[in-house]
Amino acid sequence: MNIFDSDRWEEIWVTITRNKVRSLLTGFGVFWGIFMLIIMMGAGTGLQRGMMQGLEGFATNSCILGTGTTSEPYKGFKKGRRWNMHNRDLEILTRSIPELDILSPLLFGGNQGTGDNVVYGENSGSYDVRGVHANYQYIEDPNITQGRFINETDIAQKRKVCVIGSEVYTTLFPKKNDPIEKYIRVNGIYYQVVGVGSGISDISIGAKTSQSVNIPFTTMQQIQNGGDIIHVLTATARPYASAKEVQEKIETILKASNDISPTDKQATWGFSLEEQFNMVNAVFLGIAMLVWIVGSGTLIAGIVGVSNIMMVTVKERTKEIGVRRALGAKPSAIISQIMSESLILTAMAGMLGLTVGVITLHLADVYWLQKAENMFLSDPVVSFGTAIISTVILLICGLIAGAIPTMRALQIKAIDAIREE
Repeated sequence: MNIFDSDRWEEIWVTITRNKVRSLLTGFGVFWGIFMLIIMMGAGTGLQRGMMQGLEGFATNSCILGTGTTSEPYKGFKKGRRWNMHNRDLEILTRSIPELDILSPLLFGGNQGTGDNVVYGENSGSYDVRGVHANYQYIEDPNITQGRFINETDIAQKRKVCVIGSEVYTTLFPKKNDPIEKYIRVNGIYYQVVGVGSGISDISIGAKTSQSVNIPFTTMQQIQNGGDIIHVLTATARPYASAKEVQEKIETILKASNDISPTDKQATWGFSLEEQFNMVNAVFLGIAMLVWIVGSGTLIAGIVGVSNIMMVTVKERTKEIGVRRALGAKPSAIISQIMSESLILTAMAGMLGLTVGVITLHLADVYWLQKAENMFLSDPVVSFGTAIISTVILLICGLIAGAIPTMRALQIKAIDAIREE
């Protein structure tokens, strides 16, 4: 078929528009199928993005560990012993676990008094206080908007410096003036502000970055007068290892170095965020598969409708096709005619459904989702690659829809035209 043959295109168009209502209803089946496929894919993508936004900014290959109470007697110690991790454990773990990438201790200070515990001038608020290591920024992205994060020098010299959260900054500095190098009082002690962090992740260990005051963990150990006790450990695995593997090795070494039974499951607690991320990804993979199955089923129903209508059309055109065969029309000409009609009807309805689906998702995002607070959907769009795949599937389905009617048309002989008379 010559794509530049205007007579052929006109003939196809006349055939499709000969029965407008039938063609319209047939095309609507395809339109609705591709429209629903696009809407469901966009909603699934938006749901995934909405949930992943809450996890964004936190290392996906990380794990968190803490101490509990022993449940087994061991080496002369009775069960029920409360124990703590110490700075020496950091060196032991770093030296003993090659799969360990980042190891970052955390301490929690909380509000040690009543009422507001963070004060600057006449402004004050009640916020949590965390003692962090310089490398904690690689576990949870603090998203520093002003100044810097805690560094190694702050840790080594036990400096009285702090990084305040964006909400803390808004409370203490309502006029938006520069907080860097200003001194604020936290739990009765003055700290110099070196940075402001808004945080990204909704995951919080002790408190969200935006709602906390972070100081060097060594400074907090000194202020709390608790020696070198560590409350929680956060860690990440190297690319070739899993966070779960690292977590299990940390627990094993901690128990060995602190005289705890290796089979005591209550002496430590911990979980791997890597497993949580993988679980979320697996759920959305299942959702994506379900969307494709349901959407494809709807689309196939529309394609079956196209095929049935083309069968009716071929039946109605028995005389025309028979006469064309008698006049010497080649089978390829008959095939191209029927297949083109099926393909164009499917493509027109499908592309309209694809366009309307994309526009609907865009309007829903602009006029609904972006204005709603705490919405679990975010940016429900369909990627360019998905649109291309949908288009290719649509065209293939159009060809398939015309295959059976084409076979029926090829069976028509000249004598059938006489019988139709």
